[in-house]
Amino acid sequence: MTGTIHNRETFLSQIASSLGRSRLSSGVTDPEWKHRPQDQVLQDATPDELVDILKTQCLKIHTSLVITDAKKLPETLHEVVANYGGGPIVTWKDERFSKWGLEPLMKKEWPSQKLEVYEWDHTKGAENIRQAEKANVGITISEMTLAESGTVVLFSDKDKGRTVSFLPATYIALVPKSTIVPRITQAARKLRELHHSGKQVASCVNFITGPSNSADIELNLVVGVHGPVKATYIVIDDL
Repeated sequence: MTGTIHNRETFLSQIASSLGRSRLSSGVTDPEWKHRPQDQVLQDATPDELVDILKTQCLKIHTSLVITDAKKLPETLHEVVANYGGGPIVTWKDERFSKWGLEPLMKKEWPSQKLEVYEWDHTKGAENIRQAEKANVGITISEMTLAESGTVVLFSDKDKGRTVSFLPATYIALVPKSTIVPRITQAARKLRELHHSGKQVASCVNFITGPSNSADIELNLVVGVHGPVKATYIVIDDL
């Protein structure tokens, strides 16, 4: 749906007048900076080195990190979920779950236990929120992963609800190794490239760095204040 902008010219002219200048009639030229230190950080790091950096950072953000491959992913995911006490589980609706051999998860047929699993369904409206609220584990997939800060980047859409990552008691992010970049510099560049290539960019992009935490009260860090109390990143070696 396309919206309509009302009184745009009057509004912009009033701002320009308040700034003591006339309206700009042409586009703004991007400045060319002489120094771009943000591009130099970790620029020569290999994928394996980025994984090591991510692993070190996860220790600082109270997040567990497990490394596996696509073949062993079902077993690894099952173990992490079991360590969190099992279900209920809520997940995105994403074809990559099947690609990685996780059909038993979606069919509730994991070995040794019957887990209650709910897959996001945009046609069910508020029921999705209710299921996420009662879930013990939320599982999503990272689209980009920032090694420097230990941050996973999630793109929301109709099949990938935002609440899957922050309403359940615990959170698991599946992190393809190919998604790991040095820092937010590269993530912002990739988002810009998506836009300029004509591809749809998610209306909501979430940057999540481990479990929720706050140090607002007397600078004492408390983990698990307003979201998952524990988080695990499962790095999938897809290179």
